[in-house]
Amino acid sequence: MSANQTGQPRLMNILFVHQNFPGQYRELFQWLVAQGGHEIVFLTQRKTVPKMTGARIVKYAPHHTPAEGAYGPTKYWEECVGNGLGAAFAAQKLQAGGFRPDVILGHVGWGELTFLKQVWPNVPILGFFEYYFLASGGSVGFDAEFPVSEQAPFLMHARNAVNFANIQTVDLGQSPTRFQRDTFPGSFHDKIYVAHDGIRTDRLLPNPDAQVPLGRLGRNVTRDDEIFTYMARNMEPTRGFHKFMRALPHILEARPNARALVIGGSDVSYGKASAAKGGYRADMEREVGDRVDWDRVHFLGKVPYAAYQQIIQISRCHIYLTVPFVLSWSSMEAMSMGATIVASDTAPVREVMTHGETALLVDFHDHEALARQVVEVLSAPGAFAHLGRAARAHMVERYDFATRCLPEHIARINSLVPRDRAIALPG
Repeated sequence: MSANQTGQPRLMNILFVHQNFPGQYRELFQWLVAQGGHEIVFLTQRKTVPKMTGARIVKYAPHHTPAEGAYGPTKYWEECVGNGLGAAFAAQKLQAGGFRPDVILGHVGWGELTFLKQVWPNVPILGFFEYYFLASGGSVGFDAEFPVSEQAPFLMHARNAVNFANIQTVDLGQSPTRFQRDTFPGSFHDKIYVAHDGIRTDRLLPNPDAQVPLGRLGRNVTRDDEIFTYMARNMEPTRGFHKFMRALPHILEARPNARALVIGGSDVSYGKASAAKGGYRADMEREVGDRVDWDRVHFLGKVPYAAYQQIIQISRCHIYLTVPFVLSWSSMEAMSMGATIVASDTAPVREVMTHGETALLVDFHDHEALARQVVEVLSAPGAFAHLGRAARAHMVERYDFATRCLPEHIARINSLVPRDRAIALPG
């Protein structure tokens, strides 16, 4: 941290804005709080937030929400404007209380940053650009099983109003991967730098002694058991859940001692919800029916973070599937923990995984090929153990939070503020 003429360090006032605290700022926010001294405020819609020292977490409510039957092409923009005004009015209260940030960091996708220049015209804003809504070449229309309407190109383009508004609002943008940055028009690119949020490779380690209790068995399972895993925030087509479920009968038939541990909720994070009670899980359970030995399939729901780590650490083969969309943190965390991964051969995956070097990639659409590859790994785990070691090495070299991602983010923040306000890295 720089010092002023008195020799005392000049501390920074930082405002984070993300409707779902802490979102993509989990590691950066925690690191800045741990440094001490900075005045940090986090503006969020999240109703339940932790009590902490070193930062203020301020809740805001949207100023307006669109009616259920609002006009489709402008409904999302209407929602984003409501979020933006809610955030701006909360910012005005912070301003009235004497808080003026030196820099603002926030996600552009929900409109929360849109009006903050009207509150603080001269405060630099660094915006998180997660995804540009594509009618083709992205998640929409990728899987022919879920056809899109003729209106999709218009609706997707209309949703990008918030992106177009905020590329003008921000002073600098960030995308965590090249795939995500490249979904945006070329005119955006010069203003957006690419750097991942960061993986805590110092904490996400292989653990040969990990154990996971399974109530159905009445004992713990370990790396000695034939465990394969699948994880998504929610079990849905965007994350290939239907492909995983169709592969299950083939895997379990070929490997009579194997067990599947499935992590995730039954809601929908992305795309259209299933009309079935119980969501896509219920749909797929009905489809595969009695072809699956359900006694060997364990749906664990959403589990605590520590439990999730142990599950990945005992996994003989971890399955990660996604359409061309935002890459899940869990895929890279599994790499950091040295998992042997079978993943979909899609663009966001190929950016971080290389077939035959750090993972095994299969056609997203071919569930039989997925099953064959998983069976091969389960049959001879030693023959594929090098993939997990190489995956971890790749995460340490390219995506480690402390040594790779944090320095880049701090340098970009510092580029927006006066030199005497710059944040210094330890050492």
